[in-house]
Amino acid sequence: QVQLVESGGGLVQPGGSLRLSCAASGFTFRLSAMSWYRQAPGKERELVASISSFGLSTNYADSVKGRFSISRDDAKNTVDLQMNSLKPEDTAVYYCKGVGGGPIWGQGTQVTVSS
Repeated sequence: QVQLVESGGGLVQPGGSLRLSCAASGFTFRLSAMSWYRQAPGKERELVASISSFGLSTNYADSVKGRFSISRDDAKNTVDLQMNSLKPEDTAVYYCKGVGGGPIWGQGTQVTVSS
């Protein structure tokens, strides 16, 4: 079964950190570019960060550069998003996306940044 399962979301104070993880199954993970997207209430889903197959390159939205870091572990079929210096505007549902014969989306994990 093709599946992506996110974890690690929660409530954090401004300036805090969270680490999201996405576990993949059912497709050839190591050959898939992986991405994290987010969607805030009333807004369109936006790309946060992406990492190429084998981790050769990464890409970040301007709004998260220098604060977020994406990484992958092809032995464990996981992709993580380390989020530091979180801001209230980072509040959103975060989704993991992969490619395996077509786009694959996880169910999302809620991140809330609030004091």
